[in-house]
Amino acid sequence: MVGSLIFPTPNVDPKAENPNEMVTAGVLSSLQNFLRKCLIAILSYGPMPKHIAFIMDGNRRYAKFRSMQEGAGHRMGFSTLIASLMYCYEMGVKYITVYAFSIDNFKRDPSEVESLMQLMEEKINELLENRSVINKINCKINFWGNLDLLYEPVRLAAEKLMASTAGNTGLVFSICMPYNSTSEIVNAVSQVCAERMEMFQSEHIGECNGHAANNGVRSEISVADLDRHMYSAECPDPDIVIRTSGETRLSNFLLWQTTFSHLQNPDPLWPEFSFRHLVWAVLQYQRVYPALEHNRKLAKKQL
Repeated sequence: MVGSLIFPTPNVDPKAENPNEMVTAGVLSSLQNFLRKCLIAILSYGPMPKHIAFIMDGNRRYAKFRSMQEGAGHRMGFSTLIASLMYCYEMGVKYITVYAFSIDNFKRDPSEVESLMQLMEEKINELLENRSVINKINCKINFWGNLDLLYEPVRLAAEKLMASTAGNTGLVFSICMPYNSTSEIVNAVSQVCAERMEMFQSEHIGECNGHAANNGVRSEISVADLDRHMYSAECPDPDIVIRTSGETRLSNFLLWQTTFSHLQNPDPLWPEFSFRHLVWAVLQYQRVYPALEHNRKLAKKQL
């Protein structure tokens, strides 16, 4: 279950366990938790990110380098995701967004796509059945992307998970699948155009019925119009975008929302990403925060 994915506990016969070793393990665990909280408290004296986005890159390479079976890297990656979610919650980060499955990933080998869809369905159902993590952080879960492209069992599970957490007011966790930024922008433009068409038709019907025309309908599309129809409309833009494995590409991820985000490319593969890497990411963000804020304010003045 999810809890065991965060803090895996080996199946050991309690009678065979050395009591001294159990006490030592308990003390070390408590010390680790205490030090983590101290470190987070120190970090909080600087500007903290409200929104962190992750491109979870390197699951397949992680499994390949270790001669693990197919799908094992993605399962390890899910454990890293849940752990990172909890660490971000402890840091006070309000919004977490992850790039879970690109629309372009459907071009991969059909057997791999099938395996990934099964894993998605399994993990979504796992979150539905074992709600300890969701309840602890009062998490609201969104799925961003064209859900109609998903296998039906995955889509139904995703819709059920979104509905079951819609009323939660804690951390907002957005999962991009199947997603790419080009598709998101095209979808936003289409929705604005449909909205305008409906307004023009209503105006035309009003004129035909002898009512005065409503000259408030604009034909041009503004940035604000598109913002309203992005999947991310209810979230602030990411403060930090982290792509693991050292890759420097955004790969069509949140292109609209990342103009003033701090882009980071740590070397560890996604299953290797840990608390210390997250701390370093926040420190790097705090170092460049004045420049990021200056650029944001300058851009607002030019609008």
